[in-house]
Amino acid sequence: MQASRFGDSIRDFAEDRSARPGVLAQMDPLLLFASLGLIFCSLYTIAGATADDVAGNPLYYVTRQGIYAAIGIALMLLLARLDYSRLRELKLGIYAGMIGLIALVLVIGAAARGSRRWIELPFFTFQPSEFGKVLLILALSAFIVDRSRKLSARETTSRIMLLALVPAGLVIIQPDLGTGLVYLAIVTALLFVAGTSWKHLAALAALGVTAVVLTLVALPAIGVNVLKPYQVDRLTAFLHPTDNPQEQGYQVNQSLTAIGAGQKTGRGAEGATQTKLDFLPEHHTDFVFSVVGEEFGFMGAAIVLSLYALLIWRSLRILTMAKNLYGALIAAGVVAMLMFQVFVNVGMTVGIMPVTGVTLPLMSYGGASVITTFLALGLLQSVHVQSRVLSEAKGREAFA
Repeated sequence: MQASRFGDSIRDFAEDRSARPGVLAQMDPLLLFASLGLIFCSLYTIAGATADDVAGNPLYYVTRQGIYAAIGIALMLLLARLDYSRLRELKLGIYAGMIGLIALVLVIGAAARGSRRWIELPFFTFQPSEFGKVLLILALSAFIVDRSRKLSARETTSRIMLLALVPAGLVIIQPDLGTGLVYLAIVTALLFVAGTSWKHLAALAALGVTAVVLTLVALPAIGVNVLKPYQVDRLTAFLHPTDNPQEQGYQVNQSLTAIGAGQKTGRGAEGATQTKLDFLPEHHTDFVFSVVGEEFGFMGAAIVLSLYALLIWRSLRILTMAKNLYGALIAAGVVAMLMFQVFVNVGMTVGIMPVTGVTLPLMSYGGASVITTFLALGLLQSVHVQSRVLSEAKGREAFA
């Protein structure tokens, strides 16, 4: 039934001739510029950082990143043409599909470095938890809209939070703490934008602080370990990175060294010894911003952060111009996802946030991350396009 409705929605939209012309022109040009600018920066940075990583194939990572980007851009343009409101009817199928995919990883997922996060496909490594971010935004936004008249009720807040905690918990036990925290950031933003009572939000914040204290202090003191030891070390090492610089503090110290060495204009790809000599771990994924700092210095980092500022500004503007609550909530979820990931990732590279494995959107190497981000941006563009279409229709009616 859900698949049939989705197919009907696609056909109905395709037959709506009035919505088809000029869709590309109705997209937000600055949002498009920021997203394409970031993926260009990613390709350029990864090309220099990974030239020596695969013997005999210096373009191994940059070629694949380019393919992921091309797929993501195509999907973004496709989503921009679709009326996002039609997806609200599919909320149950979207939510069930998200839970099923995340749970499937725990059964057949490929294990690497103590984590089970990926499903190996012939030409692609599929990470359901990444795609789950977009699915969670779509599903929770629809559930909130359905209960928009009961947002002041504690039952509504509890139900929405529970719907987010289930997939977040499944992701955290993979273990993937960083992505689980992104899920929680998304649901918090959705509740805030929907107009949830401040008392309810304060209660959720208090519960969050209590959970952190229990997880990191109280339960370990009595021998109950919720998180794995390396996860606890990552969460606490940023507070005292010099206490054990060869182990827990190693990543942060190497990142700070790389960024500091870049100074104003950077060392260039050939002179970036922290990256080239592999002192900097995960230099094409989690710590790609450190590579930017070392190779291109303050100027390069400023350009990248400026593009993120532009991306987030345009996203917030789209939130305010959405034609309905569902669109506003979708935009809020995407903004929360982007802001949280940028803040946490950049923060961990400069030593003010713990190392949680959160990727830097459109900059970090990885098919699931890049494609998911472009899908989210496609939803934003859809909200923008539909708002423009509605405004133009009202303008024609008023003129007539």
